[in-house]
Formats: sequence, C-alpha cells, structure tokens
Amino acid sequence: MTAEVINGKELAAEIKAEMKAEVSRLREQGLIPHLTVVLVGDDPASKSYINGKKKASGEIGISSQIIELPSSTTEKELLELIDRLNHDRDVHGILVQLPLPEHIQEQSIIEAIDPAKDVDGFHPINVGRMMTGKDSFLSCTPYGIITMLKSRDIQIAGKHAVVIGRSNIVGKPVGQLLLNENATVTYCHSKTADLKHHTQQADILVVAVGRANAIDADYLKGGAVVVDVGINRLADGSLTGDVDFDSAKEKAAYITPVPKGVGPMTITMLLKNTIKAAIGLADH
Repeated sequence: MTAEVINGKELAAEIKAEMKAEVSRLREQGLIPHLTVVLVGDDPASKSYINGKKKASGEIGISSQIIELPSSTTEKELLELIDRLNHDRDVHGILVQLPLPEHIQEQSIIEAIDPAKDVDGFHPINVGRMMTGKDSFLSCTPYGIITMLKSRDIQIAGKHAVVIGRSNIVGKPVGQLLLNENATVTYCHSKTADLKHHTQQADILVVAVGRANAIDADYLKGGAVVVDVGINRLADGSLTGDVDFDSAKEKAAYITPVPKGVGPMTITMLLKNTIKAAIGLADH
C-alpha cells in the first residue's frame, strides 16, 4: 500500500479560485477586503513569508499593505501603530509577523490587536472562542490542516488523533480543532515517555516538532493519516518535513508532502480569515 498524497498546493489553488469569485462580488458591493502585515526587522525567512502573503492576496483581489519597521522599533511605537490600524476602518485584517526582536514582548503585541481584525487567530479571545467551540478566527495552519482532512472526506469523529508538538501556533490549536471535530486527542512533546507507543495508536498523526525526518514508518500504525507540519532546510538547500516521507508513505493511507503540503494552506486560510473579517466588520 502506498499512501494517497494530499497536495496542499492543489487544494489551496481550488480554494483561492472560490475566494477570488467571492472577493469579486464583495468589490461590486463596494467592500474591498484589506490586510495589513507588519514586519519588524529584516529576518529573511519572515520577509519571504510576507512577500508570499502579498502575492497570494493580489491573486484573489484582496488589497494588502506591508509596513516594514527597523529592528530598533520600540514596543511602544509598535503598540501605537497597532492602535492606529485597529481604528482604521479600511483595514480589516492585521498581522504582525513573528518572531519579533527580543526587546518586544510578543504576547503584548498579540493582545493589542483588535480580536475582530486578528486574522492570525492568536488573540486570547479568539483562542478562547475556539476552545469553547464558538465562531472565531482560527489559527491558520491548524485551520488548513482540518480543511485538508475534510477535502478527502477523512473521518475525524471517533478517531484517535495524536499531535506531536505543543506550540501555541500549531500543536495546541490543531489538537483542539480535532477535539472540536469529536476526535480523541493525545498530545505528545519533548518530555513524552515512549513516544512510539503513542504514535503507533494514531489514526491521525500530526507532526510539528521542527526536526528533519524525525518520524519514520516505525512510528506509524498501518493505514494512518499523516500530516507533516515541519519545514526543514537540508545542507543541500532542499526542503524536507519532520516525517521521513519515503518510508512513511509505504505504511500510511494518506500523507501530506513537504513542500506543497500544509504550507500553501496556511496562507490560503489567512486570506479566508481576512475576507471573513471584512464581512464581519462591514456588518457592524
């Protein structure tokens, strides 16, 4: 058995085509969804990400702006900018690219963004609403993962989902979204004893550990669904995931590749959140 590959790039293209039609309708009604991305400092990976976000926004007709600030920007200056964006009626989504320089407290910045414009889904109010199953902006990578599973009609309810990783950006929220879909969820992390014991029981395995090829076929139950969130650059410049794709695909039923897996879905769900924010703010 060779696993069926869930291609995130192809799925993202389908969703973007639908969003393009929706944005076109909104524009006809005089509503132009707008995303503002704030970048502090000149981290090359962050620059690459935000350029990808701007390009994807343009492709579907969302207006976007990148505000680049020097790494010397103070926390107070950044908070003042966020306050201005919160009060700007033409701005529907605000995204502050992480990581921030060390002298700026990330949590203070996340909490300063108006929850109605928090298209990253990181504000405690949105996290709390997600936890309690209420309508909210969902964190983009977990949202993308659930969308990928549903695109193949993979049953989540009643299944045992194991999440390796407990970050606030991926691990914790994806576990909660799987729980919201009625899966039984186990969280594993760097302190988990006998990791293999847990992963071999997983019907759905989500891997977000940030180590190249950390999980191979030995960790899998036959017929599992494997979602690889990792992006690791190897010495030869190529990208690989946290899962050893070649060995895992011989044992899994479904698997996401790296690249062209979860990554393209993250930006797509950000745009989906931006459209949702624009509609929500227009209704108020």
